[in-house]
Amino acid sequence: RRHSKMPMAPTPASASLGLLLAVATIVVAWQLPYGPQALYPLSLLATFAHEMGHGLATLLVGEHFDRLLLHADGSGLAEWRGNPSRLARAAIAAGGLLGPSAAGVALLLLAGSPRRARALLGVFAAALVFCVFMWVRNPFGMAFLLATAAVFAAAGRWLGDFAATFLLNLLAAVLCLSWFRDLDYMFSAGTVVAGVARPSDSAAIADALWLPYWFWGALAAALSLALLVLGLWAVARRARA
Repeated sequence: RRHSKMPMAPTPASASLGLLLAVATIVVAWQLPYGPQALYPLSLLATFAHEMGHGLATLLVGEHFDRLLLHADGSGLAEWRGNPSRLARAAIAAGGLLGPSAAGVALLLLAGSPRRARALLGVFAAALVFCVFMWVRNPFGMAFLLATAAVFAAAGRWLGDFAATFLLNLLAAVLCLSWFRDLDYMFSAGTVVAGVARPSDSAAIADALWLPYWFWGALAAALSLALLVLGLWAVARRARA
């Protein structure tokens, strides 16, 4: 008698391996000449996370976060106003470097089950909509983020357990890796945005505090990498459980 074999369901270990491969692909692609363009939606999400990191840090230190701009070329800008102390100015600059990684690790740590992963996809979608109506002010940014919110909400509702968990882990990894896309920016004194020269976040921290900008860039990179390792360790630990 011939017996048919049922296909094996994906295991937590295979999900963990898939996430590691996705992380490696993102890291390599973002360092290639056309890598950011190949991962265009992820690159835009990384820019959004960076700028929101500045905006939320601004609110946390008691200043005013006015608006966020997200452009089709992958650039973005968080505009704020106030008269913060030197330490608060450094915190606002650091928010763009460390905030996304902290958010990504939080997602990885909280996603302990498919049910939680679905809930977190819905929460993230709602957070995107909230940010659009509160701070995003240019048409492209609004359209992209609302479409992205719809995708994550639909994924949380209709994807299978494995796919929903993997998507959440991938989103978290993108947040954790957002700093890696602009690694050279972290070790520079500044850049040009829309024809205007602007200091890098590392240079802004150095200006507010002390020590050279490359020291703060190295420190931010080391902390971001540590957060990423912590998140991946949490996923691997769940896979072994």
